Amino acid sequence: MKLHFDKDADALYLKLDESAVTESEEVRPGIVLDFNAQDQVVGIEILNVGKHVGAESLKEVNVSFA
Repeated sequence: MKLHFDKDADALYLKLDESAVTESEEVRPGIVLDFNAQDQVVGIEILNVGKHVGAESLKEVNVSFA
């Protein structure tokens, strides 16, 4: 899993695996899901992140697995 923030584009992308993206769908304004050939979600893009999350929240990422 990879997380990438593009400051210039104000976009956050979460890549869940290395599958090739065959289709993308905007499920809510500014929220795009990427799908592979098996119709599995392999990526999530959030556009205009600054409108949804404060800049301070983007400075640190905490991840935990149960």
